[in-house]
Amino acid sequence: MAVVGMKCMKCGKEFPPAADRYVCDTCGIDGILDVLYDYSRVKLTRADLERNPDRSLWRYRPLLPLAPTTPVSPLHVGWTPLYHLPRYEKSHGAHILLKDDGRNPTASLKDRASAVGVAKAVEAGAKAIAAASTGNAASSLAGFAASIGLRTFIFVPKRAPKAKIAQLLVYGATTIVVDDTYDRAFELSVEISRRLGFYNRNCAYNPYCVEGKKTVAYEIWEQNGFQVPDKVYVSIGDGCITSGIYKGFYDLVQIGLTNRMPRIIGVQAATCNPVEVALRTGVFTPQSGNTIADSIAVGIPRNRLKAMRALRESKGDCISVTDEAIKRALVEMPRQTGVFGEPAGVTAWAGFQKDLAAGAIAKGETVVVLITGNGLKDIESAISVCTSPTPVPPDLATVEAHVRQLA
Repeated sequence: MAVVGMKCMKCGKEFPPAADRYVCDTCGIDGILDVLYDYSRVKLTRADLERNPDRSLWRYRPLLPLAPTTPVSPLHVGWTPLYHLPRYEKSHGAHILLKDDGRNPTASLKDRASAVGVAKAVEAGAKAIAAASTGNAASSLAGFAASIGLRTFIFVPKRAPKAKIAQLLVYGATTIVVDDTYDRAFELSVEISRRLGFYNRNCAYNPYCVEGKKTVAYEIWEQNGFQVPDKVYVSIGDGCITSGIYKGFYDLVQIGLTNRMPRIIGVQAATCNPVEVALRTGVFTPQSGNTIADSIAVGIPRNRLKAMRALRESKGDCISVTDEAIKRALVEMPRQTGVFGEPAGVTAWAGFQKDLAAGAIAKGETVVVLITGNGLKDIESAISVCTSPTPVPPDLATVEAHVRQLA
């Protein structure tokens, strides 16, 4: 494999690669590591991809931090649809694409991280793997660990949606519901994993997980006819997906498959926007993390250094949208596109709509909106923004009169 080292994002100290190396020895939990590659060792061309029948993230294995002999989960991850939305081309003159990563095995983009994280746990000889999550990473890890018979310990905050808890339970994960926020659940998971010797899959702690998430960038490029879009809209919680998008396009530039990177536009909830504030002021301030979009209700983004790098070096931006805008997007996006997203997923759509209304998307631009999780992940939020029908008596005349009234 082409991995040659790991570098602290805070102090710059470098370490040799190891499956169970997580953070910098000097900087501790704030010293998230970047996985370094010798790109001259990567043998991957457009022709290789065009003739490769594997429609999963493993088609990009030369750019992933796994030994050639490392076994991987049998679950099919990646190559999710990239939908064209021609109505926007007609009305706004922009080429809009929707990447639906809710089509992964456990219905979120987090499966890309879990696929690599579980494989690295195997390399490390782990007997158990743990993570903290608002829900998606937890259910993703539980599913992938179950597929290879690896025991899981999952820490979730008490506000995690029932649908995500249900996934954990049916996958057989040992589930610890922490009576506090995600940030506290994260801290507990890290310390207990250290004390009990669990492999740590936390994406904002384990640098290999971002390497799985970066494959969504490769797919966007390839599915868009081997062309880099002008902008990518993505919601931000811990900042790992934003980091992954940047790393993926960075890789493509380094191996000569493209010569440019899209502008990455991060979108946060207005009631929980620490990355946006840090980008504007240059100062990071922890927040409480309160929003309907539970998956991005992160007041202390652990991967903020990589996320900030992604936004700055891509000449991107970070914007915020209100919870009311997120609620509108919960119904407007599926009614306009047919794609059903959870609140955190449609936050990117709400940000896209905000910029569209402000004239920030130019005619002729190619824009990708990344939907990170399926709407069935949080059915209660979806129901809350819809009007539930009232039952009618089951006789033909009454039903016909009711339908005529609605028609």
